[in-house]
Amino acid sequence: MQNRNLAAERLASLSRRNFLRGLGACLALPAFESLRPLGLAAASSSAATSTAPVRMAFLYVPNGTIPSAWWPEGDGGKDFALPRTLQPLEKVRNQMQIISGLEDLSANPGVDGAGDHARAGGTFLTGVRIKKTAGSDIYAGASIDQVAAQQIGHLTRFSSLELTCDSVRKSGDCDSGYSCAYGYNLAWRSPTQPLAPEPNPRFVFERLFGVGAPAERVANMKRRQQEQHSLLDFVLEDANAVQRKLNGRDRQKLDQYLSSVREIEQRIEKSERMPVANPAVDSPSGIPPMFEDHIQLMFDMMILAFQTDSTRIATMLLAGEGSNRAFPELGISEGHHNLTHHRNTEDMINKVKEIDLFYVRQLAKFLEKMDETKDVDGKSMLQNSMIMYGSGNADGNRHTHSNLPILLAGSGGGGLKPGRFVKVKPTPLTNLFLTMTDHLGVKGLEKHGDSTGRIEVV
Repeated sequence: MQNRNLAAERLASLSRRNFLRGLGACLALPAFESLRPLGLAAASSSAATSTAPVRMAFLYVPNGTIPSAWWPEGDGGKDFALPRTLQPLEKVRNQMQIISGLEDLSANPGVDGAGDHARAGGTFLTGVRIKKTAGSDIYAGASIDQVAAQQIGHLTRFSSLELTCDSVRKSGDCDSGYSCAYGYNLAWRSPTQPLAPEPNPRFVFERLFGVGAPAERVANMKRRQQEQHSLLDFVLEDANAVQRKLNGRDRQKLDQYLSSVREIEQRIEKSERMPVANPAVDSPSGIPPMFEDHIQLMFDMMILAFQTDSTRIATMLLAGEGSNRAFPELGISEGHHNLTHHRNTEDMINKVKEIDLFYVRQLAKFLEKMDETKDVDGKSMLQNSMIMYGSGNADGNRHTHSNLPILLAGSGGGGLKPGRFVKVKPTPLTNLFLTMTDHLGVKGLEKHGDSTGRIEVV
């Protein structure tokens, strides 16, 4: 008993300084990833002005559509009837454009043979042909969201937000010799770096705003910032003491490490100039059991992130490309992917139409919320956004990648012309990305993937 009391006294006598020093001594660079959300405020952030920022999001649905139920009839313009699949969007039809003629030729088989689903997902935002491999040597291209984030990401606490309503997969063979990384990651920081999306709305919320009820989050953030400053002080102090004992090569390694530490210190200082938003809502409890509820909760997280100007760029996979999810809530027990290979069987086609309709209903709810949410300039958030919804497969039965089902919602702050059915000649999807990034405020981007120019008509 006496020994136990002695141990307790010694533990109690450990100073906070020694504890932090001990923690700092074993603190490797990857451990600082938790500080990343604090890194990014710019004094010029438009959240502090009466001018609303423009936001951009890409929403992906797998396996294409039934084209006959997606495309309106006619030659385009404002006078068109919404086809069956798009009818849930009637309330926001004046805030969207249906764009035909867009293609992703990088997803075509070429010499690589099977694997259209992996190619559809892996090239969707990059416009770059992916390497056929199921190993760790994946190679794609930087996605347009990350190209934009590199230029304007410093204006917000998070350069971008990556979400999914599916599993997270970055390895393994998911499609005829193609890595799962291609079909389950929309965002690519570089050709070899997919950004894994977050499937849990609770973790998204806590990453954005912190843990606990609104009052707790304020106290937690202040405490965390103080501790982060202390840790960095001790790391720098100890590193400087060690530096004199190192050889040239090790000194170079330490210099690189200290540069990273100083960068983190600068991020903290920036974050303190831009307080973390604290919405008056509690954190979600986790992933809901119902797929529809999961989708809507993730959409709510995106709206909160935009509303608080935590980020202006987001991607979301409603399901990974090639998804074979069944839809018992629709009375459909077969997998989605299997059904899309319907070979013109009427019953299978009708079931795919119901799945297409299900996804568009979720989109409609999201867009209606965006349209009902007032922005800082008095417009709706949807008016100040660009939300692209679509798939890298056109006709899932035939694995085609031309005339993709693409819908662009929002006015982009007034620069776009929604409320129309737009028909363009066969044009790379990446051309649309260049137009979108122009309205986002990205400068000097003349080429992305297989782009050949811009689409001026949207």
